Amino acid sequence: MARKIRYGDKVIVITGKYKGKIGIVKKILKKNKAIVENINIITKHQKPIPNINQVGGLIKKESPIDISNLAIFNSETNKLDYIKFKFKNGKKFRVFKSNNSIINNK
Repeated sequence: MARKIRYGDKVIVITGKYKGKIGIVKKILKKNKAIVENINIITKHQKPIPNINQVGGLIKKESPIDISNLAIFNSETNKLDYIKFKFKNGKKFRVFKSNNSIINNK
């Protein structure tokens, strides 16, 4: 089954601590998880590694969030939207359900 949320999509969080926040998908992981820019920030205590000049201390970074907690954001309507698939000239496209406009693939 094709994934409805892909790398580079603008998404909105629909449940949890970051509900209502909008971000761009940086990476899709296995097990239906995604890393979204400025969403689900954690503070990690990291030791310094002198061999590779890595500084230690408290580091803030994004952690994975489940894809079921995300919905694609429609910039035309400024609301969350759902996706359906359409075939045109033998090609498969992702389309917003509300206004049937094609989602730009990057």
